[in-house]
Amino acid sequence: MDDNHLKEPLIKRDLLSIADLSSQEIWHLIERATELKRGIQGANLKRKSLALLFEKPSLRTRVSFEVAMREMGGYALYLSPAEVGLGKREEIADVARTLSRYVQGIAARTFSHHTMEELSHYAIVPVINALSDKEHPCQVLGDLLTIYERKGGLEGLTLAFVGDGNNVARSLMLAAATVGMNFRIAAPEGYWLDEGSLSSARELASQSGSQVLCTTDPCEVAKDADVVYTDVWVSMGQGSEAESRRRAFQEGYQVTPELLSLAQAGALFMHPLPAHHGEEIAAGMLEHPQSVVFDQAENRLHIQKAILLKMMG
Repeated sequence: MDDNHLKEPLIKRDLLSIADLSSQEIWHLIERATELKRGIQGANLKRKSLALLFEKPSLRTRVSFEVAMREMGGYALYLSPAEVGLGKREEIADVARTLSRYVQGIAARTFSHHTMEELSHYAIVPVINALSDKEHPCQVLGDLLTIYERKGGLEGLTLAFVGDGNNVARSLMLAAATVGMNFRIAAPEGYWLDEGSLSSARELASQSGSQVLCTTDPCEVAKDADVVYTDVWVSMGQGSEAESRRRAFQEGYQVTPELLSLAQAGALFMHPLPAHHGEEIAAGMLEHPQSVVFDQAENRLHIQKAILLKMMG
C-alpha cells in the first residue's frame, strides 16, 4: 500500500500572501502558466487530490481550480460551508489535520485571514489562499499574467487602482512592488489600505525601483497609467456597511470611459469580477475596447495550474 500521502512532506510550502513569493518565483509562475496555456503540459497531478474548502460562494475560483485539477489528471473535492461548518461545527485545527490525511493540497476561501493562517499552521499539506479578507494572491497572479501578455512586460508599468483598499488591492500593491510596477490607489479617506501593508509595499518598491502612491484623487492615479483597475465597493461580508460605502464612493470613484481616457493610449481596463454595473463601473465598461476583464477570468485557470504544480507537483 502506498501511504506517502499520510506522511508529512519534508518541505511544506503554503501560499497565503503574494508576499510569500519572490520576484523570481512570480516570474516562474507566469512563464509556467504561459507554457500551460500554449498546451505544453509537462508535469502533472495524476492521482493527487485537492480539497476546495470554501466559506464563500465562487464562480471563477471554484471552476478554475476544479478544471485545472481535472486537466492535469488530478481531482478536486468541493466542500461547502454547510458540509464543514469551519470553526463552528468543527474546529479549524481538526479540519486541517483530517483533510491532510485525505488530500495532497487545500485551497481555502475564507472570510477571515486568521482562519487561513490557522489552517496553514495545522495542515501538513500545502494550503493555498483562494481568497481571504486580507489577500487574493491567485487572482492577482492571473492579473499579472494578463498584463504581461498584453504589454510584453511588467517592470516600469503603472497600475492605477480606483476604489476600496480591499484584499485585491492589497495583493496587487504587494505584487506590483515586488516585480517593479508602480502602484497607485485612489480611495476616499477611511477606505485606504492599512499603514502596515503600505509600509511593506514601499519597502519592496524601494528594492525593485518602483513607487507606491495613495491618494483620494482618481484622476491623479489614472493619469498616464498603463492599467486602470477597479473592484466592488462592497465585498462579501460587508453587507451592513453597504449604504455608507456607496455614499462614500459614489462621488468620483466610478470607472468610466472618461476616467480611462486619462490613462495612456491603449491602457488596459481590469476588474476581477463579479462587477456591479452602475456602481464601481459605468454601463458597458466590461465591453469597452480596452477591457481585458474576461482575459483575466480565463487566465485564472492557467495561473491556477502553475500554482498547483508548484505547490503539489
